[in-house]
Amino acid sequence: MLDDRAKLLLKALVERYIADGQPVGSRTLSRASGLDLSPATIRNVMSDLEELGLIASPHTSAGRIPTARGYRLFVDTMLTAQREQFPAPSLAADQPQKVISNAAQLLSNLSQFVGVVIAPRRASVFRHIEFLRLSEKRFLVIIVSPEGDVQNRVVFTEADYTQPQLIEASNYLNANYAGMAIEQVRERLKGEVERLRGEIGALMQTAVEAGSEALDQAQGEVVISGERNLLSVSDFSADMGQLRRAFDLFEQKTQLMRLLDISSQAEGVRIFIGGESKVVPFEELSVVSAPYEVNGQVVGTLGVIGPTRMPYDRMIQIVDITARLVTNALSHNR
Repeated sequence: MLDDRAKLLLKALVERYIADGQPVGSRTLSRASGLDLSPATIRNVMSDLEELGLIASPHTSAGRIPTARGYRLFVDTMLTAQREQFPAPSLAADQPQKVISNAAQLLSNLSQFVGVVIAPRRASVFRHIEFLRLSEKRFLVIIVSPEGDVQNRVVFTEADYTQPQLIEASNYLNANYAGMAIEQVRERLKGEVERLRGEIGALMQTAVEAGSEALDQAQGEVVISGERNLLSVSDFSADMGQLRRAFDLFEQKTQLMRLLDISSQAEGVRIFIGGESKVVPFEELSVVSAPYEVNGQVVGTLGVIGPTRMPYDRMIQIVDITARLVTNALSHNR
């Protein structure tokens, strides 16, 4: 256990490093902590903190920087979140896709880091389906969900269909299957193909398959905004290898989904610090995340990704506010 003096010095060191990005020496720490201690006493305490794995000494400097373990202790026990006055952010109730996209941009703009949102997972239900002939043996499937989301998919077929045939097929589906899950429609169509005119039945089966793929791709989509903000973060701009690894993470998206899925299982804001576990694979990155809801049910997660040396108190507020805005916008839209 750390005594009060060691906690104060660790807190001052982390806050100074977050603010300046430079290893913190004993003289700087003496001024930042406000404690009337000799440089020798401070050096002894720093040595103890280093032995505990809470701070480390870079090879090029006599100062110290926090480790992942030091950041974790700071975040869990020493963080004092002071309410900042942000320019009143707003998120209009709109199509869910647009709300999610706007939320990612809002997170990025407020944090000046990377905003990320996992779109809500929903059943693949359609409210309306429409087919539009594009050219010979090629048409567009347009699917509108009950929430107003629109998904498109171009379909290539062996047979050619006229626009009147496409209209006949879409009218049949809308009249008989609107409000049902695509999977149910697909199963029921299998039993009705013989009753329908051969070419129209085959057309509807092909279109429903394409619609199912389009809706599946939209489920749990990761929306990312502000990756370029990392170019101006000194922690990354000085090391292209670190920057490349960060961009690889954004490209893969699968790891981001796993990470944010963990957040959806807890209430409120969570902080994942790079290097402390396998959850965040890179020491240079930290994630501040929170779940959002629709009408009282958690449906997705959002967060900010930035350098481990980020102002956590500010990020907590940004993520918390945005999660509430998304919850309100999506709940009012239903």
